[in-house]
Amino acid sequence: MSQTIPQLETTEDGSLTLYTPRFGEHYHSTHGAVQESAHIYLGLGLRQRLEHWAEPEGAALRCFEVGFGTGLNALLSWMEAERSHRLIHYYSIERYPIPAELYRQLHYELSTAGALSTAGGAEDSHSALMRLHEAAWDEDVTLSRYFVLHKISGDLNALPFPSALDLVYYDAFSPESQPELWREELFAQLRHCCRPGAILTTYCAKGEVRRRLERSGFSVERLPGPPGKREVLRATAR
Repeated sequence: MSQTIPQLETTEDGSLTLYTPRFGEHYHSTHGAVQESAHIYLGLGLRQRLEHWAEPEGAALRCFEVGFGTGLNALLSWMEAERSHRLIHYYSIERYPIPAELYRQLHYELSTAGALSTAGGAEDSHSALMRLHEAAWDEDVTLSRYFVLHKISGDLNALPFPSALDLVYYDAFSPESQPELWREELFAQLRHCCRPGAILTTYCAKGEVRRRLERSGFSVERLPGPPGKREVLRATAR
């Protein structure tokens, strides 16, 4: 096996993650991949943003994810879009896409399986995950009435961000592994692309990351994390 190809592993809640030799890290918490994503990105991010959503009916919430990875955050967000009947335009950037022979082994047996409604009818969580991975890159792909996916292939530092963002999932590997993705200049560029009131959530609670976000125009709060993680950060664009 190549030294850079991620390896499939099972986390403590029974859900799958990947370990990447390239960065020496897991894609999710080993205490539970699904419970981590559901807590940080769905609970503290998307649901919080939708709770205060005051846009006209039919307006799309624009979400930008840093690190498409296994597609779990996108899958949970798609399910929430269907549950809430809110249109989400979901952008996700990834420099190292997972090869097909690996992502086809991924599966997340979620309690909301079957809740996805598409033009072809109800869809379970596994087939939906495969559609997320198999969607074309660098173009809008309409996966359902309420979910439009746009996967961006490339380096976060070398490409323009989507504009008028309402929500950001900052799910890059750690500052120790990818320090270039946690620079203050990058956060400032990201804030410029966010609408006032936009929410950014991340698993990283390091003090310097919090201070860089604050200096970049975000109000930042520390919040309880999922199992195995004492605190996480949620930032709101001022």
